[in-house]
Amino acid sequence: MAQKDRLGREGESLAAEYLERRGYTIVERNWRCRSGEVDIVAEHQGELVLVEVKTRSSEAFGHPFAAITPAKQSRLRRLAGLWREAHPGTGAIRIDAVAVLRSNDGAAAIEHLRAVC
Repeated sequence: MAQKDRLGREGESLAAEYLERRGYTIVERNWRCRSGEVDIVAEHQGELVLVEVKTRSSEAFGHPFAAITPAKQSRLRRLAGLWREAHPGTGAIRIDAVAVLRSNDGAAAIEHLRAVC
C-alpha cells in the first residue's frame, strides 16, 4: 500500500474513533457506489451524517479542509442522494468533514466541521 493510502486509512480510523468518543455511532466505513466513496457514515442524535475525511502529514500543501472544493461538495451532495436511494427510508442527511493533521512523531490534530455543504 502506498504511503499516501496508508496515511488516508490511518486518518479515517482516527476520525472514526474521534467521532465515537463524541457520541456518534459508525454505521459504515468506505461505502462505495458507481459515483464514488463515502469515508464514514454515522448516526448522531437521530441524524444520519456522511463524513468526508481529509488527512495530511503537514500543511505544506494547505490545510486538509482546503481539499473540500466546490466540486467536491457537489460530489458529496450527489453521494448523499445515492446513499438515500440505496437505503430506502433514510431521512435527511447532514454532510460533515473531519481534518486530520498527522505529524511525523505520530501525534494527530483533529478538527470537525458540521454541515459543510
